[in-house]
Amino acid sequence: MALPALVFLALVAFAAALLWSPHAGRAAALHLILAVGAMPLIFGAMSHFIPVLTRTRNAAAGLVSLPVLALAGGALAVGALSLADLSWGRYAGALLAGAAASALLVWSRRRRAGMLGRPHPCLDWYETALACLVLALLAILASAIWPQQTIALHRLHLHLNTLGFVGLTAVSTLAVLLPTVAGRPDPQVGPRLRRDLPWAVAGTLLVAFGSAWIGPLAWIGGALWAVPLVRLGASWLRLYRAEILALHGAAPLLAAALAGLAVSLILGAMAPMAVAEWLRPTEPALAFVSGFMLPLVSGAASQLLPVWLRPGVQSHWHAKLRDSLGRYGGVRAMLFCLAGIAAGMGQPWGLLLGAATLIWFLLQTGTALLRSRLFQERNPT
Repeated sequence: MALPALVFLALVAFAAALLWSPHAGRAAALHLILAVGAMPLIFGAMSHFIPVLTRTRNAAAGLVSLPVLALAGGALAVGALSLADLSWGRYAGALLAGAAASALLVWSRRRRAGMLGRPHPCLDWYETALACLVLALLAILASAIWPQQTIALHRLHLHLNTLGFVGLTAVSTLAVLLPTVAGRPDPQVGPRLRRDLPWAVAGTLLVAFGSAWIGPLAWIGGALWAVPLVRLGASWLRLYRAEILALHGAAPLLAAALAGLAVSLILGAMAPMAVAEWLRPTEPALAFVSGFMLPLVSGAASQLLPVWLRPGVQSHWHAKLRDSLGRYGGVRAMLFCLAGIAAGMGQPWGLLLGAATLIWFLLQTGTALLRSRLFQERNPT
C-alpha cells in the first residue's frame, strides 16, 4: 500500500475508534487505533526510511505486502474483540502481524549488514521497536498456553506495543523530523539518540514487566523513559521555541506529541496512587492515544504527505500544500493536549474533542489536496 493511503487509513481508523469507543469495548477501540491504524502506517514508513538510514536502494516491491499483512492481522484482532464467534482471530492476527514484523526486522538487519559505514542511530530505535512488537505479539500467543497468566500477558502486550513499538519509533522519528520542519539542523540529534536508547529500552521493559507482575518496577521504568523525553524537550525549547509556539505549521503538533507521551507516562504512574478521586487518572492508554498519537500522525502527515504524494525535487506545489496542511496546527496541538488529559482522566468529552479535532484535520487535508490538484492543472510546469 502507498504511504499516502496508509496515512489516510490511520487517520480514519483513529477517528472511527474514538467515535466508536463509547459503544464498543475499550480493547476493541484501542486495537482499531493501534493495530489497524498505527501498525500498517509504521511498517510503511519504516520501509521508506530504512533505505535512507542505511544509504541503500529503495525497498523492493514485494515489501509493500508487509503493511497489508499487518493490516490483516490487526483487522482479525479487532474482529476477535468485537465478535464472540471470532475469538480465534486474536491468535491468527498475532501470527500474521508477528510474521510481518519479523520479516521487516530481518530485512532491516540485512540492509544494515550490506551498507558501507555506520547507519544513522535512528535505525537502532526502529529495530528495537520491531523487536518489542514481536515480543508483544508473542505474549498474546503465550496467553493461549498459559491462560492463568492472560491478564498479566495482556498488560505486557499493551506496554510493549505502546511504549515499545509505537513509542520508540515515534520518539526517534520526532528527533529527526522536527529539525527538518524547522529548517535548522540539531547537531546533537545523532549522539543523543545513541545515548538515550538504553534509557528508553530499559524503561519500556520495566514498565511492561512491572505492570504485568511487579508494580514498583513500572514506576522505575517510567522514570527511566522520562530521561530521553526531557533531554529531547529541552533541546527543542532551546533550538526551536519560535516554531513550537507558532500558530501554524507541523512543529506545534510534533511538540504536542512529545508532551502527550510524557503526560500519558505521568498519568500511568499516578493511576495506582491514593490521590483524590477527582484527580485519579483512569485511562492512561486513552491519554496516549488522544494526546500523543493524534498530534504525532497529523503533524507528521502535514510535513511528509506532500513528499510522499509527489517524490523528487521540492517545488512551490510542495510548499503550498505543506502550508495548507499545517494551517492552525498550533490550535490543533492545544486541543489534542486538552483531549489527551481529559481522556486520561476518564472524561468522555476528551475522546470526542480528539475526534472532532482530527476530523477537522481530515477535512482540511481533503480541501488542501483538492486545491493543490487544481493548482497543478493550472500550472503544469
